[in-house]
Amino acid sequence: MKRRNTPTKQAVLDLFDSCSTALNQEQIETQLKGKMDRATIYRILNSFCEDGMMHKVVADDGVNYFAMCKNCCEEAKHHHDHFHFRCTKCNQLTCLQENIIINLPQGYKMQNYNCVITGTCAKCQN
Repeated sequence: MKRRNTPTKQAVLDLFDSCSTALNQEQIETQLKGKMDRATIYRILNSFCEDGMMHKVVADDGVNYFAMCKNCCEEAKHHHDHFHFRCTKCNQLTCLQENIIINLPQGYKMQNYNCVITGTCAKCQN
């Protein structure tokens, strides 16, 4: 379904276009400086997820992060199965593009996964 673009949707898109990491609702609200309420932000984010423009990651801290589908999804096959890294110092969540091999026990078949690795990012280590 083709959705109508609105100034509020465009403001959220512009924010994510200028950002290289995933953002949680609080970070989005802070960046948008009160231009819209929490419910509007969630409604926009959920519609973007439904349309495949964005994906949601539930991090190890239970917080929902949202990331634009830029380099994480191939043109031919849209997928969100990849690892993420959350820095415990700056709280940035980043999509990892590297292939990480998962070895499951015999008899198990993977359908999808959502994995968040925590630690300290390169920027915070310096």
